Amino acid sequence: MEEVKQKCGFVAVVGRPNSGKSSLLNYLSDYKLAMVSKKAQATRKRMNIIVTYKESQIIFVDTPGIHKKEKLLNQYMLEEALKALGDSDVHIYLAPVNDSIEYYKEFLELRKDKSVPHIVLLTKVDRADNKRVLEKLNEYSKFADEFKAIIPFSIKRGGATKDMLLNEISRYLPEHPWLYDEEILTTENIRDIYKELIREAIFEKISDEIPYESDVVIENIKESDNLDVVTASIIVEKDTQKRMIIGKSAQSIKRVGKYAREQLEEFSGKKIYLDLNVSVKKGWSKNRDFLEDLGYIF
Repeated sequence: MEEVKQKCGFVAVVGRPNSGKSSLLNYLSDYKLAMVSKKAQATRKRMNIIVTYKESQIIFVDTPGIHKKEKLLNQYMLEEALKALGDSDVHIYLAPVNDSIEYYKEFLELRKDKSVPHIVLLTKVDRADNKRVLEKLNEYSKFADEFKAIIPFSIKRGGATKDMLLNEISRYLPEHPWLYDEEILTTENIRDIYKELIREAIFEKISDEIPYESDVVIENIKESDNLDVVTASIIVEKDTQKRMIIGKSAQSIKRVGKYAREQLEEFSGKKIYLDLNVSVKKGWSKNRDFLEDLGYIF
């Protein structure tokens, strides 16, 4: 019998902020690994999510949204997205159906290696009728020489199936032995995953600018068979932000803690005791030393 050759490669998932990258990867992996928020620019660092499909091992790289801002942290986020493009075998560009095609043109300009194949995923088609979807497909048709495929896709409603998308991606992966055991879902360590889940709770339960001017440090994790004790600090830039996160009678921090604990328990499959504190580091998002202490390596 003819030997089936394995395929393996890195696939950068890119798009503007809030285009649905993390939601897509959680859907494809059947596991909640990436931080999801309705607010833009929630993802700050690259994250590898591994999907083993038939003979292919697809190492998806979740990236921050492509955007241009002056803050040092935002510059880091853009660099993370560009590095992912440079290090990948395939690019998946997420294009929400109601977005301007100008975002796609910016993506084409940012791609340094034009030989890397890319697929356009027309996302959130559940928010548009068939006429609008067809109009958008027609807009992209003028760029048909640039992409390998364009696929209407909705996690909620269907469209292209998961198998169809994974098959299409697999076509462009290089022949290579798998890099990871089949049961491994991510290369991230437990601290980074817990950090992102707590950050998600801040985005979900705290409004205004605070989620964007905050971060999380996992101070300690004590593991046992049935219970993890997690000590973490929420870092903010101002004393007023600390007071807002704690809230009157500590109601805000309780909401954040409850949501975060539930997310950590869902991920770990066991009980979590979460000790959550708030501390102020003025100007942390503009200070290179602070950013590197938080794991943002330039």
